[in-house]
Formats: sequence, structure tokens, C-alpha cells
Amino acid sequence: MRVLIIGIDSFTGQHLKRHLAAEGHQVFGTTRESCDITDEFAIKKVIDDLRPEGIVHLAGISFVGHENVLDFYRVNVLGAENVLKAAKGSALKKVILASSSVVYGNQTASVYDESLTAHPVNHYGISKYAMEQMAGMYMGDLPILIVRPFNYIGIGQSEEFLIPKIVAHYAQGKATIELGNLQVQRELNDVVYVCEAYKRLLSSSVHSDVVNISSGRAVYLMDAIQAMNKIAGYEIKVTVNPKFVRNNEIPLLTGSPAKLQSVVGSIPQPTFEETLQQLYLDMHKR
Repeated sequence: MRVLIIGIDSFTGQHLKRHLAAEGHQVFGTTRESCDITDEFAIKKVIDDLRPEGIVHLAGISFVGHENVLDFYRVNVLGAENVLKAAKGSALKKVILASSSVVYGNQTASVYDESLTAHPVNHYGISKYAMEQMAGMYMGDLPILIVRPFNYIGIGQSEEFLIPKIVAHYAQGKATIELGNLQVQRELNDVVYVCEAYKRLLSSSVHSDVVNISSGRAVYLMDAIQAMNKIAGYEIKVTVNPKFVRNNEIPLLTGSPAKLQSVVGSIPQPTFEETLQQLYLDMHKR
């Protein structure tokens, strides 16, 4: 398949490019520098020129703490709409839009599945849910699939995100680390698991639907600290900095993989500790 990854220079985009190419797909991509998705004419030219069979739209503002609130809506919603406008009329087999598990917000369910009503509690989540609603206007014209990835990690992820920040402290031999809420639980999947899900979903028949990219594997923040103490061979001192404790923090965020598995089957992945080990070795040798 000829696949266009919008945001190919992103953390996920770089891994997905390698993953798809290894499976024989022809992979093309845009970066922020090569194509501004807030410019509808720019993205239309790319799609018209490349004539892809599949599109994976990854470009967007993904850091919850991003300071410019307007960027969330300008890029995540209007930018995504520009992509869909440009794709109308193309002979596409699949358009995958990356939303986020953050759209679920705080729920009483212990495991989040796609039947839950979205209730985002921050601008990132609200913008992603707005993108989903906007995409509904185009589902009659395009084979759109919305995915809601739960948290995942891997080599090359920015240290503004929590797990890379923790691993970097150990790789640099730091004695202390300042963190926020220590009681949160998150799915922390391997990026390769996520890329395999994207690959399989691209060739699946499902569209006009929403699918979690999740495994149901929840990890406490302190589990990461304890695992890194073993990997690095020393214990780091953890202190809580109130500045890092977010309002409306979601205490538990883990998803049901049942729907994903019904579409693409079971997807294996490394253990959480194995992924941490890969991250640590990569950072340690820099």
C-alpha cells in the first residue's frame, strides 16, 4: 500500500515509518516544515501529488501541558479537517485519525471501552474529541477510522513526557527527581505495539468507527521508579513538586483491547521492564 504519514517526523511517525516499510509498504510523509496542515492548499497539493491509498494522520499538539491553548484547536481540529477536505475524492482505502484516550476523561469504570461517553477534562482532550466529531461529517465520503491510543513509550520520545523524563534522570546518574502525582495509573505500552496496531488497521475492513489502541496493562508511576532502580543499579530520591500536579488529573487510565483484538487479533509486545531497559540503554549511550 502507498501510505502517507502526516507528521512522519513525530515520535510515533518515525517508528511507524520503519515498521510499515519493513512490511513492504511504500511510505511517504509530511513534516511541519514540509507541509503546514493549517494551510489547506498545502496539504491538498501533497495528497494530489502522492495519491496515497492509505493516510495515517499523526500531526498535532500532543503535550497536555502545551501553553498556547489556541494551538490545540487550530492544529488538532482545523488542521485535521484540512486533511479530510483534501482527501475527498481520492481513491483511499483507509484514513486513520489519531485521537487519544484522554477524551474519556475521569470515569468510574475501571477499564475504558469505546461505548463510554467521552468526557475530556483538558484542552488537549477537548480538541481531540472535537476532531472526532468533526470527522463524522466526512465519514460518508471517506473510509475514516478514529483510533484512541492509550499511553505508550519508546526510543526517541521527548523528555517532556513523564517516562522518558524518568529514564533520562537515571541515564544521567541524577540523585533526585521531582515528579507530580505519584498515585496515577496509566497504560504504558511499547510504541512497537502501537505501530503494529496501525499497520493491521490500515489493511482491515473496519471504518466509520472508533477503536482503542490499548492492552489493558496498567502501571503505577512508582512501578516505573522501582523498575528503573533495578535497571540502573541505584535508588533515586523522589520528591513531589506541586507545580507538576495537574488540575483534573485522571487517576486511572486503562483501556479495553477487546474491540481492537476483534478487528486485528492479539498483538504481542515486550514487557514494561523490557521497554524501560531499551530506553535506558539508548539514553545511556548518547
